[in-house]
Amino acid sequence: MIVYRIAKTLERAEDLSGFGSFKFGGRWNSKGTYMLYTSENSSLAYLESLVHFNEADIPSNLYITSIEIKNSDKLIYQLPDSKYSAKWQLPENFENKLLGDKLMFNKQFLAIKVRSAINSSDYNFLLNPLFPGYHDKIIITSVQTIPVDNRLIR
Repeated sequence: MIVYRIAKTLERAEDLSGFGSFKFGGRWNSKGTYMLYTSENSSLAYLESLVHFNEADIPSNLYITSIEIKNSDKLIYQLPDSKYSAKWQLPENFENKLLGDKLMFNKQFLAIKVRSAINSSDYNFLLNPLFPGYHDKIIITSVQTIPVDNRLIR
């Protein structure tokens, strides 16, 4: 299985540690919890990144990383619809963070498949850098520069 992520710099594009989420937190994790946010397709990864940019701070190019998850069938948990809170799409939803933190600290799964808050028909994959053998089970297959279309930022 291939998943995708977008980064502002080449250095970040090649970093699979989840340190950014550890440092700042995210929709599905609190500060202090390692998690690597990825998407099921490159378009969703691009869209998920663009919603966080202001026109003033967006670079002219971004980097899209393709990541292969080896033997993914048994290592990915799809969050059932019944586990989403009523307001899961709201930013800073504490219930999302608690659930994501618990799933990461549990170390039972390499990835958690969750609906995208931007387009709930598509999915993001939350990779767990603390999963045993994490670096042996994922590999970067490519990093490509992608120009930013400023029409999407207005």
